[in-house]
Amino acid sequence: MATTTDRDEFVRLTDPYRRELLAHCYRMLGSVDDAEDLVQETYLRAWRSYEGYEGRASLRTWLHRIATNTCLTALEGRVRRPLPSGLGGPSDGPEEPLRAPATDVPWLQPLPDALVDPATVVAARGSLRLALVAALQNLPARQRAVLILRDVLAWRAPEVAALLGTSTAAVKSSLQRARARLDEMAPDEELVTESDVPGDRELIDRYMAAFEHADMDALLGLLQDGVELEMPPYLEWFSGKKDVLRFLETRAHIRGGLRMLPTRANGQPTAAMYLRGADGVFRAHSLQVLTVGRAVEGAVEEAVGRAPEDPAIARITVFLGPGLFARFGMPAVLS
Repeated sequence: MATTTDRDEFVRLTDPYRRELLAHCYRMLGSVDDAEDLVQETYLRAWRSYEGYEGRASLRTWLHRIATNTCLTALEGRVRRPLPSGLGGPSDGPEEPLRAPATDVPWLQPLPDALVDPATVVAARGSLRLALVAALQNLPARQRAVLILRDVLAWRAPEVAALLGTSTAAVKSSLQRARARLDEMAPDEELVTESDVPGDRELIDRYMAAFEHADMDALLGLLQDGVELEMPPYLEWFSGKKDVLRFLETRAHIRGGLRMLPTRANGQPTAAMYLRGADGVFRAHSLQVLTVGRAVEGAVEEAVGRAPEDPAIARITVFLGPGLFARFGMPAVLS
């Protein structure tokens, strides 16, 4: 029978992997809510099996094996979590009213950087990007697991085969198909930059200032020509600087009466937007997760005056609803 000492030892040894396991489950599920539940389930299963753990694999590997199996079970019969851009082409009526939101779609959720171990964010930031996590959701569950275990966690093919109860050859074939499929959907990583250099941080500050002051000319100079904007749960999304700006111009909130605070999600810069109500109080409205890219040479408008290597906003993914703010440690109301 397990004792309090056994329990204390289990917690002491396994707890350092909790945030890493959360990132793993999030990549598999595309949902922070589900990932947190499955991490709890992973630890429950691990505790029940702890007496039989003999150290043939590292504790980290053992926990990831349990977490992967827990995710695969959870994914049985589930539909994928998309973003609007994964469900159809861009809309061509940026001035028109949006249709009713698609509340029956289990949308992809943003992952607050604060919930993930900083080392995980730095070492595998690309694997947490919204666009890549969204692309992963298009893969069959076992194929998704193979790609994450091999390319993110750097497991050897025989280890993955043992976990999934298949052959090494089958794992290699599945990985090849997963990579090919991902190449079709994932963004060109050469055009994506990490926002941890001074120039990129300045870009985000200028972006938030442009929003707060309703400065459309300033915003124009910060966007890539092919910038995309999507806003789940609305199915409409927009591609190209012209349509994105027209969409923003026709929305009242771009004309002032808002505040923005910086935060981070999925290893990407994120702007938390607060709208001012009739009572003068600024209330939580939405989170804008920004993808920073480098302008493509030959496609930069001369009027913008931006060199090809300069950073620019390549994608804006807006997550609506004040309920997200608490998860990010952001206040619901600004004084």
